[in-house]
Amino acid sequence: MNHYELEHIINHELKSDEIKDYAPNGLQVEGKSAVKKIICGVTACQALLDYATAQQADAVLVHHGYFWKNEPVTLTGMKAKRIRTLMQNNINLYAYHLPLDVHPHLGNNAQLAKRLDIIDLEPLEDSPFSIPVYGKLAQPLSADALRQRISFILEREPLHCGDNAPERIERVALCTGGGQDYIDLAAAYGIDAFITGEVSERTIHTAREMGIHFYAAGHHATERFGVQALGHWLATHFDLTVEYHEVNNPA
Repeated sequence: MNHYELEHIINHELKSDEIKDYAPNGLQVEGKSAVKKIICGVTACQALLDYATAQQADAVLVHHGYFWKNEPVTLTGMKAKRIRTLMQNNINLYAYHLPLDVHPHLGNNAQLAKRLDIIDLEPLEDSPFSIPVYGKLAQPLSADALRQRISFILEREPLHCGDNAPERIERVALCTGGGQDYIDLAAAYGIDAFITGEVSERTIHTAREMGIHFYAAGHHATERFGVQALGHWLATHFDLTVEYHEVNNPA
């Protein structure tokens, strides 16, 4: 497949042109024109690029790419090494940030909710591309049972704060990655629990004072499933070989 055709296909599916973001979505670094083998990962770190090089991949597809708003524009140091690896090996880099968070089926939120058995997802923001979403557990759980489920699915123990929160959890909001500040909106909606990746000091006070369960399960851990789903979708619908490669990150 032509590398620009692949970009068009993903852009169309994720509606990336309609979503305002903090970095460019799509083809960020151009490599060879023909793409057959793709390595997927959460972040375009050096370890992922080295693996893609060893596998003689034609493209790398990630959630966290480059050229973020307010980052230095110079190609020096670590950033230079990463881009040099791509260009010297003629590897395309595709990155999709918010479009891969909010997609109703392939997105990080949707994929995590599916694994946690959270159903009937609705936008938490007044937007068709709401970053946080909410739904209900197929079967209500205790706070500890939900903690155990998160731990099992993500293979890591989440940080949990449930002071002054209801014993029974039914309505759950979530925002993968660094979405901790959406807890205020979730609490205002009367949600029982909020799940995200990261935590700030102020988040715990909000959880305690607004009576909502809060779970922080890791930025990387909560955002692994979207790029895997996108890769599987590409491999299923097109003549492409796609592999997900895990580069573990405890954050």
